[in-house]
Amino acid sequence: MAHEVRGVIARKKGEPVSVETIIVPDPGPGEALVQVQACGVCHTDLHYRQGGINDDFPFLLGHEAAGIVEEVGVGVTDVAPGDYVILNWRAVCGQCRACSRGRPWYCFATHNATQKMTLADGTELAPALGIGAFADKTLVAAGQCTKVDPAASPAAAGLLGCGIMAGLGAAINTGGVTRGDSVAVIGCGGVGNAAIAGARLAGASKIIAVDIDDRKLEWARGFGATHTVNSAATDPVQAIRELTGGDGADVVIEAVGRPETYEQAFYARDLAGTVVLVGVPTPDMRIDLPLLDVFGRGGALKSSWYGDCLPSRDFPMLIDLYKQGRLELDGFVSETIGLDEVESAFDKMHRGEVLRSVVLL
Repeated sequence: MAHEVRGVIARKKGEPVSVETIIVPDPGPGEALVQVQACGVCHTDLHYRQGGINDDFPFLLGHEAAGIVEEVGVGVTDVAPGDYVILNWRAVCGQCRACSRGRPWYCFATHNATQKMTLADGTELAPALGIGAFADKTLVAAGQCTKVDPAASPAAAGLLGCGIMAGLGAAINTGGVTRGDSVAVIGCGGVGNAAIAGARLAGASKIIAVDIDDRKLEWARGFGATHTVNSAATDPVQAIRELTGGDGADVVIEAVGRPETYEQAFYARDLAGTVVLVGVPTPDMRIDLPLLDVFGRGGALKSSWYGDCLPSRDFPMLIDLYKQGRLELDGFVSETIGLDEVESAFDKMHRGEVLRSVVLL
């Protein structure tokens, strides 16, 4: 029997979202029906609403979520009704060339639910990142459910489903930050501050936070930044070099996704250092760097996809760190809201007033 629930819909490019009745089918083979408890408001949802991802409107927004498995379809064995799960958008296939080489965090054939959720009139919805969790219930591929300790707050745990994992993973998985490293993070929103928290977890000796907003820099200190640089008033490349003995940082994480900040990251790293791009650019953006500098500075230029995470490995580990008091997930929750407040949350996010607004259901 199909389920009638509320969901946040983006019908047309750039238009305000609306809360509407949606129809969620019972799970088929390999699928799971999840009762959503909390879902963070992520920049990616705003990109969907603005048409920056694709034009498959209408979208069912929301993807950074935790909840309870209500039903599972035929053949599902990894999760069961009653399990507390974090939703992820990397349900690995286990068969593609990345998975077969033992690199499932790069899976090139991740999968989503086969059945479609719809509006009440039958119009098919495109769920954000294959999840669509700004809804009382959502239908996903069972592999998108990662079981974790139910002691973790849904508002905090759900954030691992996207932004926090992206930032933490950019530092730990992609950047390979280790004890004694110097790290600079450009852009101190939710993802950037998660990268700072990840660098601290990994034992970095110096963590330099860069942003144009003093409020965000203050947040960064709370997550582990040892130094802050307001790049609206100070050349960040020069400042990072001065703070690292003139050499530059071992790892520079760009969490903005703009050509100018990427260039800053490139020149702010030490020789043979690593640049990690985790900020998401738009399709029209281009970067122009002297090829001799790319060669002569050595090191690595990396992009971080979802923090190069493997949800089944990383989510339970990070929840354990949270329970131990070593990972301050609650600090990322700026406010809790209802489904009908998502549009205003987008405005707050755009103005930089919050790290994360979290919808509670």
